Amino acid sequence: MSEQFTDRLWKRVKTIWNSYLEHSFVKGLGEGWLEQEKFKHWLKQDYVYLVEYSRLMALGSAKSNDLKTMTTFANLLHGTLNMEMDLHRQYASKFGITPEELEETDAASTTTAYTSYMLNVSQRGGVENVVASVLACAWSYNFIGKALATWPGSKDHEFYGHWVEMYSSDEFTELAEDCKKLMNELADGKPERELVELEEIVVKTSLLEYMFWDMAENLEEWPIKVEEVTR
Repeated sequence: MSEQFTDRLWKRVKTIWNSYLEHSFVKGLGEGWLEQEKFKHWLKQDYVYLVEYSRLMALGSAKSNDLKTMTTFANLLHGTLNMEMDLHRQYASKFGITPEELEETDAASTTTAYTSYMLNVSQRGGVENVVASVLACAWSYNFIGKALATWPGSKDHEFYGHWVEMYSSDEFTELAEDCKKLMNELADGKPERELVELEEIVVKTSLLEYMFWDMAENLEEWPIKVEEVTR
């Protein structure tokens, strides 16, 4: 069997992704000792991230050249808006945070940088750029979820177990595999110059994923507080 483009991508990102499993936020999540205040920060930031991520899915559907690709993006959009964001709303309710409060969260600097990068490269290129932009998020969360699911007691944790269960689930695995399959289909036959560009998008978003874990761990917002002005 010939090498798929995602096999090539994996060789570039595996060191980055394995470092996620060593990150204190992810380890704390899998081992159950993560401070809830940090998880709450991740939750709110990831929610506003997913709003922009959903825009990318819609953009991918609009840029699609055939009904099959359009349908794949529509299914990914549905899964993000419903399955993934619903998990966030369920967790938020445990903190007494309403869906309205989640949506009003001010995106932190890393969240802004990450979503802006994805939207920028997706707008500039074709549908293959959109897939490359969203791939690391879906695929790496599934990678993390499956890894944490093998850790003793991770799925039984009273608070974080549901997180591990969802991202390691068959349903989320199917979403991630759909992204990988679409990436391979769109990369097939592309000249090397274009493949390199797509590869760099996946590498950059993988690095931004690490920065996102850092952001959650450090409760990052913006380096300088801006004074509110009453108008």
